[in-house]
Amino acid sequence: MKNYKYILIAILGFTVFNCGLEEEPPYLANENVYSSASNAKAATLGMYSAFSDYFYYGNQFVFLVNLNSGFGVTRRGGNRNSSIDNTTLASLNPTSNSLQSDNAWGAIYKAIARNNDAIVSGVPFDDAATAEELGINDAIGQAYFLRAFNYFNLVRLWGEVPLRLEPTTLETVHVAKSPIVDIYTQIISDAKNAQKYMNGTIGAGTAKPFAADMLLAKVYMTLATAPSSHQPESGNYWQLAYNEAKKVYGQYSLYPSYDGLFDIDTGNNTEESIFEIQSSEGASLDHTRAFTPSNFTQANTFGWLKINAEVYDRHVSTYPNDPRLNTNYLLEYTHSGNGNNITVYPLRARNNFNNAFPWAFKLGSKDPNNTSRETAKNFKIYRYADVLLMLAEISNELQNGEQLGYVQEVLDRVGLTPHSGYLGGQESFRDAIMREYEFELVTECHDWFNNRRRGYNYFLNNVIIPHNTAPTFDANVDVTFETDENKVMYLPIPASEINNNNEISG
Repeated sequence: MKNYKYILIAILGFTVFNCGLEEEPPYLANENVYSSASNAKAATLGMYSAFSDYFYYGNQFVFLVNLNSGFGVTRRGGNRNSSIDNTTLASLNPTSNSLQSDNAWGAIYKAIARNNDAIVSGVPFDDAATAEELGINDAIGQAYFLRAFNYFNLVRLWGEVPLRLEPTTLETVHVAKSPIVDIYTQIISDAKNAQKYMNGTIGAGTAKPFAADMLLAKVYMTLATAPSSHQPESGNYWQLAYNEAKKVYGQYSLYPSYDGLFDIDTGNNTEESIFEIQSSEGASLDHTRAFTPSNFTQANTFGWLKINAEVYDRHVSTYPNDPRLNTNYLLEYTHSGNGNNITVYPLRARNNFNNAFPWAFKLGSKDPNNTSRETAKNFKIYRYADVLLMLAEISNELQNGEQLGYVQEVLDRVGLTPHSGYLGGQESFRDAIMREYEFELVTECHDWFNNRRRGYNYFLNNVIIPHNTAPTFDANVDVTFETDENKVMYLPIPASEINNNNEISG
Protein backbone atom coordinates (compact mmCIF):
# COMPACT_ATOMS: atom_id res chain seq x y z
CA MET A 1 0.00 0.00 0.00
CA LYS A 2 1.31 3.42 -0.89
CA ASN A 3 1.55 5.44 2.28
CA TYR A 4 2.87 8.94 1.51
CA LYS A 5 -0.21 10.51 3.07
CA TYR A 6 0.25 8.69 6.34
CA ILE A 7 3.94 9.57 6.46
CA LEU A 8 3.11 13.24 5.88
CA ILE A 9 0.43 13.17 8.58
CA ALA A 10 2.98 11.76 11.01
CA ILE A 11 5.49 14.45 10.08
CA LEU A 12 2.90 17.19 10.43
CA GLY A 13 1.82 15.79 13.77
CA PHE A 14 5.39 15.70 15.01
CA THR A 15 5.86 19.31 13.93
CA VAL A 16 2.71 20.47 15.69
CA PHE A 17 3.56 18.78 18.96
CA ASN A 18 7.25 19.64 18.98
CA CYS A 19 7.47 23.14 17.54
CA GLY A 20 5.59 26.25 18.46
CA LEU A 21 5.02 28.81 15.75
CA GLU A 22 7.80 30.92 17.16
CA GLU A 23 10.23 28.07 16.44
CA GLU A 24 9.10 27.61 12.85
CA PRO A 25 12.18 27.37 10.60
CA PRO A 26 12.63 30.55 8.56
CA TYR A 27 12.36 28.75 5.21
CA LEU A 28 8.76 27.63 5.80
CA ALA A 29 5.93 29.29 3.88
CA ASN A 30 5.19 32.48 5.76
CA GLU A 31 4.73 35.86 4.11
CA ASN A 32 5.99 37.56 7.29
CA VAL A 33 9.41 36.05 6.65
CA TYR A 34 9.69 38.15 3.49
CA SER A 35 8.54 41.39 5.06
CA SER A 36 12.10 42.34 6.03
CA ALA A 37 15.49 41.85 4.42
CA SER A 38 17.00 40.35 7.58
CA ASN A 39 14.31 37.68 7.81
CA ALA A 40 14.56 37.01 4.09
CA LYS A 41 18.32 36.55 4.44
CA ALA A 42 17.81 34.01 7.23
CA ALA A 43 15.32 32.15 5.05
CA THR A 44 17.78 32.14 2.16
CA LEU A 45 20.57 30.72 4.28
CA GLY A 46 18.07 28.05 5.35
CA MET A 47 17.59 27.14 1.69
CA TYR A 48 21.35 26.87 1.22
CA SER A 49 21.72 24.70 4.31
CA ALA A 50 19.78 22.01 2.43
CA PHE A 51 22.74 21.72 0.04
CA SER A 52 25.14 20.75 2.83
CA ASP A 53 22.77 17.98 3.95
CA TYR A 54 24.53 14.60 4.20
CA PHE A 55 22.18 13.18 1.57
CA TYR A 56 22.85 16.01 -0.91
CA TYR A 57 26.21 17.71 -1.49
CA GLY A 58 27.31 16.77 2.02
CA ASN A 59 27.99 13.20 0.90
CA GLN A 60 25.49 10.96 -0.87
CA PHE A 61 24.82 12.98 -4.04
CA VAL A 62 28.56 13.54 -4.50
CA PHE A 63 29.23 9.83 -4.07
CA LEU A 64 26.37 8.89 -6.41
CA VAL A 65 27.27 11.08 -9.38
CA ASN A 66 30.98 10.34 -9.14
CA LEU A 67 30.59 6.58 -8.84
CA ASN A 68 27.99 6.39 -11.63
CA SER A 69 29.87 8.80 -13.92
CA GLY A 70 31.95 6.12 -15.62
CA PHE A 71 35.14 7.38 -14.02
CA GLY A 72 35.25 5.74 -10.59
CA VAL A 73 35.02 2.73 -8.32
CA THR A 74 34.62 2.48 -4.56
CA ARG A 75 36.04 0.54 -1.64
CA ARG A 76 32.81 1.20 0.27
CA GLY A 77 31.01 -2.01 1.19
CA GLY A 78 34.05 -4.17 0.59
CA ASN A 79 37.40 -3.61 -1.06
CA ARG A 80 36.50 -5.57 -4.20
CA ASN A 81 34.89 -5.10 -7.59
CA SER A 82 32.00 -7.38 -6.59
CA SER A 83 30.63 -5.09 -3.86
CA ILE A 84 27.04 -3.95 -4.34
CA ASP A 85 27.99 -0.35 -5.17
CA ASN A 86 30.55 -1.49 -7.73
CA THR A 87 28.27 -4.02 -9.43
CA THR A 88 25.46 -1.46 -9.72
CA LEU A 89 26.47 2.21 -9.67
CA ALA A 90 30.10 1.89 -10.76
CA SER A 91 29.14 -0.63 -13.47
CA LEU A 92 26.52 1.79 -14.90
CA ASN A 93 23.82 -0.68 -13.90
CA PRO A 94 21.95 1.18 -11.14
CA THR A 95 18.81 -0.24 -9.55
CA SER A 96 15.73 1.38 -8.05
CA ASN A 97 16.92 0.12 -4.65
CA SER A 98 20.15 2.13 -4.66
CA LEU A 99 20.56 3.71 -1.24
CA GLN A 100 22.49 6.69 -2.59
CA SER A 101 19.95 7.34 -5.35
CA ASP A 102 17.08 7.20 -2.87
CA ASN A 103 18.88 9.51 -0.44
CA ALA A 104 19.81 12.04 -3.12
CA TRP A 105 16.28 12.05 -4.56
CA GLY A 106 14.80 12.82 -1.15
CA ALA A 107 17.39 15.50 -0.40
CA ILE A 108 16.77 17.32 -3.68
CA TYR A 109 13.02 17.38 -3.15
CA LYS A 110 13.57 18.54 0.42
CA ALA A 111 15.59 21.44 -0.98
CA ILE A 112 12.90 22.16 -3.58
CA ALA A 113 10.26 22.28 -0.85
CA ARG A 114 12.17 25.13 0.77
CA ASN A 115 12.47 26.90 -2.59
CA ASN A 116 8.73 26.53 -3.19
CA ASP A 117 7.94 27.98 0.22
CA ALA A 118 10.04 31.05 -0.52
CA ILE A 119 8.65 31.59 -4.01
CA VAL A 120 5.04 31.28 -2.84
CA SER A 121 5.57 33.48 0.22
CA GLY A 122 7.75 36.25 -1.17
CA VAL A 123 6.53 39.17 -3.28
CA PRO A 124 9.34 40.88 -5.22
CA PHE A 125 9.54 44.61 -5.86
CA ASP A 126 9.35 45.68 -9.50
CA ASP A 127 11.73 48.60 -9.05
CA ALA A 128 13.73 47.70 -5.97
CA ALA A 129 15.85 50.61 -4.76
CA THR A 130 16.24 50.51 -0.98
CA ALA A 131 18.41 48.05 0.91
CA GLU A 132 15.28 46.38 2.27
CA GLU A 133 13.75 45.96 -1.17
CA LEU A 134 16.98 44.73 -2.72
CA GLY A 135 17.48 42.23 0.10
CA ILE A 136 13.99 40.79 -0.30
CA ASN A 137 14.35 40.60 -4.08
CA ASP A 138 17.71 38.87 -3.79
CA ALA A 139 16.21 36.25 -1.46
CA ILE A 140 13.39 35.55 -3.91
CA GLY A 141 15.83 35.46 -6.82
CA GLN A 142 18.00 32.99 -4.92
CA ALA A 143 14.95 30.76 -4.41
CA TYR A 144 14.24 30.75 -8.15
CA PHE A 145 17.90 30.02 -8.91
CA LEU A 146 18.06 27.12 -6.46
CA ARG A 147 14.80 25.60 -7.67
CA ALA A 148 16.02 25.76 -11.27
CA PHE A 149 19.34 24.25 -10.22
CA ASN A 150 17.66 21.45 -8.28
CA TYR A 151 15.29 20.52 -11.10
CA PHE A 152 18.20 20.62 -13.54
CA ASN A 153 19.90 17.98 -11.40
CA LEU A 154 16.71 15.92 -11.22
CA VAL A 155 15.81 15.95 -14.92
CA ARG A 156 19.32 15.06 -16.04
CA LEU A 157 19.69 12.23 -13.53
CA TRP A 158 16.21 10.68 -13.62
CA GLY A 159 14.51 12.10 -16.73
CA GLU A 160 10.78 12.48 -16.16
CA VAL A 161 10.15 13.37 -12.51
CA PRO A 162 7.30 14.95 -10.50
CA LEU A 163 7.28 18.72 -10.99
CA ARG A 164 6.34 20.14 -7.60
CA LEU A 165 5.95 23.92 -7.65
CA GLU A 166 3.79 24.54 -4.58
CA PRO A 167 4.21 23.65 -0.90
CA THR A 168 3.09 20.05 -0.44
CA THR A 169 -0.19 19.43 1.37
CA LEU A 170 -2.20 16.30 2.11
CA GLU A 171 -4.06 16.92 -1.14
CA THR A 172 -0.92 17.25 -3.27
CA VAL A 173 1.23 14.43 -1.93
CA HIS A 174 0.79 12.24 -5.01
CA VAL A 175 2.14 13.85 -8.18
CA ALA A 176 2.72 12.17 -11.53
CA LYS A 177 5.92 12.49 -13.52
CA SER A 178 6.06 15.43 -15.93
CA PRO A 179 7.45 15.25 -19.47
CA ILE A 180 11.07 16.30 -19.76
CA VAL A 181 10.16 19.23 -21.99
CA ASP A 182 7.85 20.64 -19.30
CA ILE A 183 10.59 20.39 -16.69
CA TYR A 184 13.04 22.26 -18.92
CA THR A 185 10.40 24.91 -19.61
CA GLN A 186 10.08 25.46 -15.86
CA ILE A 187 13.85 25.47 -15.32
CA ILE A 188 14.29 28.18 -17.96
CA SER A 189 11.45 30.24 -16.48
CA ASP A 190 12.91 29.98 -12.98
CA ALA A 191 16.42 30.81 -14.18
CA LYS A 192 15.14 33.93 -15.93
CA ASN A 193 13.34 35.01 -12.77
CA ALA A 194 16.59 34.44 -10.88
CA GLN A 195 18.38 36.69 -13.37
CA LYS A 196 15.72 39.33 -12.79
CA TYR A 197 15.81 39.38 -8.99
CA MET A 198 19.26 38.19 -7.83
CA ASN A 199 21.45 41.18 -7.04
CA GLY A 200 24.09 40.03 -4.56
CA THR A 201 22.72 41.90 -1.56
CA ILE A 202 22.71 38.87 0.74
CA GLY A 203 26.30 38.10 -0.19
CA ALA A 204 28.32 35.59 1.81
CA GLY A 205 27.12 32.02 1.69
CA THR A 206 24.99 32.41 -1.44
CA ALA A 207 25.55 32.08 -5.18
CA LYS A 208 26.79 35.16 -7.03
CA PRO A 209 24.24 36.84 -9.36
CA PHE A 210 26.07 35.57 -12.46
CA ALA A 211 25.43 32.00 -11.30
CA ALA A 212 21.97 32.25 -12.87
CA ASP A 213 23.55 33.13 -16.23
CA MET A 214 25.94 30.18 -15.93
CA LEU A 215 23.08 27.85 -15.05
CA LEU A 216 21.04 29.00 -18.03
CA ALA A 217 24.06 28.54 -20.31
CA LYS A 218 24.41 24.96 -19.06
CA VAL A 219 20.71 24.33 -19.65
CA TYR A 220 20.94 25.60 -23.22
CA MET A 221 24.08 23.54 -23.87
CA THR A 222 22.25 20.44 -22.67
CA LEU A 223 19.26 21.20 -24.89
CA ALA A 224 21.51 21.89 -27.90
CA THR A 225 22.29 18.18 -28.22
CA ALA A 226 19.06 16.83 -26.71
CA PRO A 227 16.23 15.18 -28.67
CA SER A 228 13.85 17.76 -30.15
CA SER A 229 11.10 16.35 -27.93
CA HIS A 230 13.02 17.67 -24.91
CA GLN A 231 13.43 21.19 -26.31
CA PRO A 232 10.80 23.73 -25.20
CA GLU A 233 11.04 25.47 -28.56
CA SER A 234 13.06 25.32 -31.73
CA GLY A 235 16.08 27.58 -31.98
CA ASN A 236 19.84 27.80 -31.94
CA TYR A 237 20.55 26.62 -28.43
CA TRP A 238 24.30 26.96 -28.93
CA GLN A 239 23.82 30.66 -29.62
CA LEU A 240 21.55 31.01 -26.60
CA ALA A 241 24.19 29.28 -24.47
CA TYR A 242 26.87 31.61 -25.82
CA ASN A 243 24.80 34.68 -25.01
CA GLU A 244 24.39 33.59 -21.39
CA ALA A 245 27.97 32.41 -20.87
CA LYS A 246 29.35 35.68 -22.24
CA LYS A 247 27.52 37.54 -19.48
CA VAL A 248 29.76 35.71 -17.01
CA TYR A 249 32.97 36.14 -19.00
CA GLY A 250 35.32 38.66 -17.42
CA GLN A 251 33.29 38.96 -14.22
CA TYR A 252 35.60 36.52 -12.41
CA SER A 253 39.20 35.40 -12.74
CA LEU A 254 41.16 32.20 -12.29
CA TYR A 255 42.77 31.67 -8.91
CA PRO A 256 46.54 31.61 -9.57
CA SER A 257 47.12 28.12 -8.14
CA TYR A 258 45.06 25.15 -9.31
CA ASP A 259 46.20 23.12 -6.31
CA GLY A 260 45.45 26.03 -3.99
CA LEU A 261 41.81 25.97 -5.08
CA PHE A 262 41.39 22.72 -3.18
CA ASP A 263 43.41 23.65 -0.12
CA ILE A 264 41.45 24.38 3.03
CA ASP A 265 43.57 27.44 3.84
CA THR A 266 43.49 29.14 0.44
CA GLY A 267 40.66 27.73 -1.67
CA ASN A 268 37.44 28.98 -0.07
CA ASN A 269 35.43 31.74 -1.78
CA THR A 270 38.18 32.83 -4.16
CA GLU A 271 37.87 35.14 -7.15
CA GLU A 272 37.17 32.03 -9.25
CA SER A 273 34.14 30.97 -7.22
CA ILE A 274 30.66 31.53 -8.62
CA PHE A 275 28.67 29.08 -6.50
CA GLU A 276 30.10 27.02 -3.66
CA ILE A 277 28.70 25.22 -0.65
CA GLN A 278 30.02 26.54 2.64
CA SER A 279 31.46 24.15 5.22
CA SER A 280 32.68 24.73 8.75
CA GLU A 281 33.46 22.83 11.93
CA GLY A 282 30.11 21.92 13.44
CA ALA A 283 28.32 22.40 10.11
CA SER A 284 30.63 20.32 7.99
CA LEU A 285 30.34 18.61 4.66
CA ASP A 286 31.20 14.94 5.10
CA HIS A 287 33.99 15.03 2.53
CA THR A 288 37.05 14.64 4.75
CA ARG A 289 35.72 11.50 6.41
CA ALA A 290 34.30 9.93 3.24
CA PHE A 291 36.73 10.94 0.50
CA THR A 292 40.17 11.36 2.08
CA PRO A 293 42.30 8.31 1.23
CA SER A 294 42.36 5.80 4.07
CA ASN A 295 45.23 6.35 6.53
CA PHE A 296 46.45 9.44 4.68
CA THR A 297 45.72 11.73 7.65
CA GLN A 298 45.71 11.30 11.42
CA ALA A 299 41.90 11.18 11.31
CA ASN A 300 39.96 7.99 10.61
CA THR A 301 38.87 8.39 6.98
CA PHE A 302 37.34 6.01 4.46
CA GLY A 303 38.63 6.90 0.98
CA TRP A 304 35.43 5.87 -0.76
CA LEU A 305 36.36 7.06 -4.26
CA LYS A 306 39.05 5.76 -6.58
CA ILE A 307 39.60 6.60 -10.24
CA ASN A 308 39.49 4.08 -13.07
CA ALA A 309 42.94 3.36 -14.47
CA GLU A 310 42.16 4.46 -18.03
CA VAL A 311 40.96 7.87 -16.78
CA TYR A 312 44.30 8.54 -15.13
CA ASP A 313 46.20 7.12 -18.11
CA ARG A 314 44.27 9.33 -20.50
CA HIS A 315 45.17 12.43 -18.53
CA VAL A 316 48.85 11.64 -18.18
CA SER A 317 49.20 10.65 -21.85
CA THR A 318 47.63 13.95 -22.93
CA TYR A 319 49.54 16.19 -20.51
CA PRO A 320 52.50 14.26 -19.00
CA ASN A 321 53.69 17.28 -17.01
CA ASP A 322 50.30 18.61 -15.94
CA PRO A 323 50.44 19.84 -12.32
CA ARG A 324 46.72 19.07 -12.08
CA LEU A 325 47.65 15.38 -11.91
CA ASN A 326 49.00 15.73 -8.38
CA THR A 327 45.90 17.62 -7.28
CA ASN A 328 43.37 15.26 -8.80
CA TYR A 329 44.95 11.89 -7.98
CA LEU A 330 47.04 10.44 -5.16
CA LEU A 331 49.46 7.63 -6.03
CA GLU A 332 51.77 7.41 -3.03
CA TYR A 333 51.81 8.42 0.65
CA THR A 334 52.99 7.38 4.09
CA HIS A 335 50.54 5.33 6.17
CA SER A 336 49.62 7.52 9.15
CA GLY A 337 49.53 4.57 11.53
CA ASN A 338 52.47 2.31 10.76
CA GLY A 339 54.66 4.54 8.59
CA ASN A 340 54.63 2.17 5.63
CA ASN A 341 54.88 3.55 2.11
CA ILE A 342 51.53 3.14 0.32
CA THR A 343 51.54 3.01 -3.48
CA VAL A 344 48.83 2.31 -6.04
CA TYR A 345 48.59 2.09 -9.82
CA PRO A 346 50.53 3.14 -11.88
CA LEU A 347 53.35 2.90 -9.32
CA ARG A 348 52.26 -0.62 -8.48
CA ALA A 349 50.95 -3.61 -10.41
CA ARG A 350 47.19 -4.03 -10.62
CA ASN A 351 47.29 -7.39 -8.85
CA ASN A 352 44.44 -6.70 -6.42
CA PHE A 353 41.60 -4.22 -6.06
CA ASN A 354 43.29 -2.22 -3.32
CA ASN A 355 46.33 -1.42 -5.49
CA ALA A 356 44.64 -1.11 -8.87
CA PHE A 357 43.35 2.48 -8.87
CA PRO A 358 44.62 5.97 -8.08
CA TRP A 359 42.86 7.64 -5.18
CA ALA A 360 40.53 10.56 -5.92
CA PHE A 361 42.35 13.32 -4.06
CA LYS A 362 40.57 16.60 -4.73
CA LEU A 363 37.56 16.24 -2.43
CA GLY A 364 39.02 15.31 0.94
CA SER A 365 41.78 16.59 3.20
CA LYS A 366 45.18 17.19 1.61
CA ASP A 367 46.96 17.63 4.95
CA PRO A 368 48.64 14.47 6.33
CA ASN A 369 48.67 16.08 9.79
CA ASN A 370 44.92 16.69 9.87
CA THR A 371 43.25 15.15 12.93
CA SER A 372 39.60 16.08 12.28
CA ARG A 373 36.97 14.23 10.28
CA GLU A 374 35.09 17.50 9.88
CA THR A 375 36.19 20.15 7.43
CA ALA A 376 36.04 23.87 6.83
CA LYS A 377 36.81 23.23 3.16
CA ASN A 378 33.99 24.40 0.91
CA PHE A 379 32.73 22.53 -2.14
CA LYS A 380 32.78 24.39 -5.46
CA ILE A 381 29.78 23.80 -7.69
CA TYR A 382 30.37 26.55 -10.27
CA ARG A 383 33.75 28.12 -10.93
CA TYR A 384 35.14 30.34 -13.64
CA ALA A 385 37.37 27.73 -15.31
CA ASP A 386 34.21 25.81 -16.18
CA VAL A 387 32.77 28.92 -17.84
CA LEU A 388 35.88 29.24 -20.00
CA LEU A 389 35.66 25.61 -21.10
CA MET A 390 31.95 26.04 -21.81
CA LEU A 391 32.70 29.07 -24.00
CA ALA A 392 35.37 27.08 -25.83
CA GLU A 393 32.95 24.25 -26.55
CA ILE A 394 30.14 26.60 -27.56
CA SER A 395 32.41 28.68 -29.78
CA ASN A 396 33.61 25.55 -31.53
CA GLU A 397 30.01 24.60 -32.32
CA LEU A 398 29.30 28.12 -33.58
CA GLN A 399 32.68 28.28 -35.36
CA ASN A 400 33.10 31.90 -34.28
CA GLY A 401 36.90 31.71 -34.06
CA GLU A 402 37.08 32.31 -30.29
CA GLN A 403 37.38 28.73 -29.07
CA LEU A 404 41.14 28.30 -28.75
CA GLY A 405 41.56 31.49 -26.72
CA TYR A 406 39.31 30.25 -23.93
CA VAL A 407 41.21 26.97 -23.70
CA GLN A 408 44.50 28.84 -23.52
CA GLU A 409 43.22 30.89 -20.58
CA VAL A 410 42.57 27.70 -18.62
CA LEU A 411 45.86 26.07 -19.56
CA ASP A 412 47.94 29.18 -18.84
CA ARG A 413 47.35 28.67 -15.13
CA VAL A 414 49.06 25.27 -15.20
CA GLY A 415 51.78 26.21 -17.69
CA LEU A 416 50.44 24.19 -20.62
CA THR A 417 49.55 24.92 -24.23
CA PRO A 418 46.66 23.47 -26.27
CA HIS A 419 47.62 20.07 -27.67
CA SER A 420 47.32 19.05 -31.32
CA GLY A 421 43.76 17.80 -30.89
CA TYR A 422 42.62 21.39 -30.67
CA LEU A 423 44.11 22.16 -34.06
CA GLY A 424 42.51 19.45 -36.19
CA GLY A 425 39.14 20.94 -37.06
CA GLN A 426 35.74 21.11 -35.41
CA GLU A 427 35.30 17.42 -34.61
CA SER A 428 38.82 17.06 -33.25
CA PHE A 429 38.36 20.18 -31.12
CA ARG A 430 35.06 18.80 -29.84
CA ASP A 431 36.74 15.61 -28.65
CA ALA A 432 39.57 17.59 -27.05
CA ILE A 433 37.35 20.01 -25.15
CA MET A 434 35.20 17.22 -23.72
CA ARG A 435 38.38 15.65 -22.35
CA GLU A 436 39.50 19.02 -21.00
CA TYR A 437 36.41 19.14 -18.78
CA GLU A 438 37.55 15.79 -17.43
CA PHE A 439 41.11 16.93 -16.70
CA GLU A 440 40.04 20.22 -15.11
CA LEU A 441 36.86 19.22 -13.25
CA VAL A 442 37.19 15.52 -12.42
CA THR A 443 35.20 14.51 -9.27
CA GLU A 444 33.59 17.98 -8.96
CA CYS A 445 30.17 16.47 -9.82
CA HIS A 446 30.20 17.50 -13.49
CA ASP A 447 31.50 14.25 -15.01
CA TRP A 448 28.17 12.38 -14.86
CA PHE A 449 26.44 15.14 -16.80
CA ASN A 450 29.21 15.97 -19.27
CA ASN A 451 29.69 12.30 -20.16
CA ARG A 452 26.01 11.90 -21.08
CA ARG A 453 25.16 15.38 -22.34
CA ARG A 454 26.02 14.57 -25.96
CA GLY A 455 23.85 11.48 -26.02
CA TYR A 456 24.17 7.73 -25.78
CA ASN A 457 26.53 7.24 -28.72
CA TYR A 458 29.01 9.71 -27.29
CA PHE A 459 28.85 8.05 -23.87
CA LEU A 460 29.22 4.60 -25.42
CA ASN A 461 32.15 5.44 -27.68
CA ASN A 462 34.06 7.79 -25.40
CA VAL A 463 33.52 6.34 -21.92
CA ILE A 464 31.99 2.86 -21.93
CA ILE A 465 33.92 1.12 -24.71
CA PRO A 466 37.28 2.75 -23.84
CA HIS A 467 36.88 1.39 -20.31
CA ASN A 468 35.78 -2.12 -21.25
CA THR A 469 38.54 -2.46 -23.85
CA ALA A 470 41.34 -0.57 -22.07
CA PRO A 471 44.78 -2.22 -22.28
CA THR A 472 44.89 -2.20 -18.48
CA PHE A 473 41.45 -3.80 -18.05
CA ASP A 474 41.49 -6.78 -15.69
CA ALA A 475 38.24 -8.54 -14.82
CA ASN A 476 39.69 -9.48 -11.44
CA VAL A 477 39.79 -5.85 -10.31
CA ASP A 478 37.79 -3.75 -12.78
CA VAL A 479 34.04 -3.49 -13.19
CA THR A 480 32.53 -4.12 -16.61
CA PHE A 481 30.34 -1.29 -17.83
CA GLU A 482 26.77 -1.99 -18.88
CA THR A 483 26.08 -0.96 -22.49
CA ASP A 484 22.26 -0.97 -22.58
CA GLU A 485 21.08 2.57 -23.35
CA ASN A 486 18.00 2.11 -21.16
CA LYS A 487 20.21 1.44 -18.14
CA VAL A 488 23.16 3.79 -18.54
CA MET A 489 21.60 7.13 -19.47
CA TYR A 490 19.25 7.71 -16.52
CA LEU A 491 18.90 6.47 -12.97
CA PRO A 492 15.72 4.48 -12.25
CA ILE A 493 13.13 6.20 -10.07
CA PRO A 494 13.82 5.11 -6.46
CA ALA A 495 11.66 2.27 -5.20
CA SER A 496 10.59 4.35 -2.21
CA GLU A 497 9.04 6.94 -4.53
CA ILE A 498 7.27 4.26 -6.55
CA ASN A 499 5.93 2.65 -3.38
CA ASN A 500 4.75 5.89 -1.78
CA ASN A 501 3.46 7.92 -4.74
CA ASN A 502 0.15 6.66 -6.13
CA GLU A 503 0.75 8.53 -9.40
CA ILE A 504 3.98 6.67 -10.23
CA SER A 505 4.20 3.00 -11.09
CA GLY A 506 7.25 0.77 -11.37
